[in-house]
Amino acid sequence: MAWVYLVIAGIFEIVWAIALKYTMGFTRMVPSIITFFGALASFYFLSIATKTLPIGTAYAVWTGIGVMGAVIIGMVFLNEPINASRVIFLLLILVGLVGLKLTSGH
Repeated sequence: MAWVYLVIAGIFEIVWAIALKYTMGFTRMVPSIITFFGALASFYFLSIATKTLPIGTAYAVWTGIGVMGAVIIGMVFLNEPINASRVIFLLLILVGLVGLKLTSGH
């Protein structure tokens, strides 16, 4: 169940990271609220996951999910550049995340 909580934490990580782009320096109320509560939820679910998962593994996977999600959303919806290098490096992050999961012992 800890891995489920970690994935949920990662999803909220993506939510607050994307919402942060729209806060305009926290001058826009709705994106600022989404950013705040997204970050709060992300940390909450991460804290639950770290009750049983090693902190290094949990933190790396959590940030990896956030990085991958933010980059993919940026490329697909926010007109950020899509090129072979970016895709290859995203795949390397994915390989690292899978490797951490497989070697975590949980």
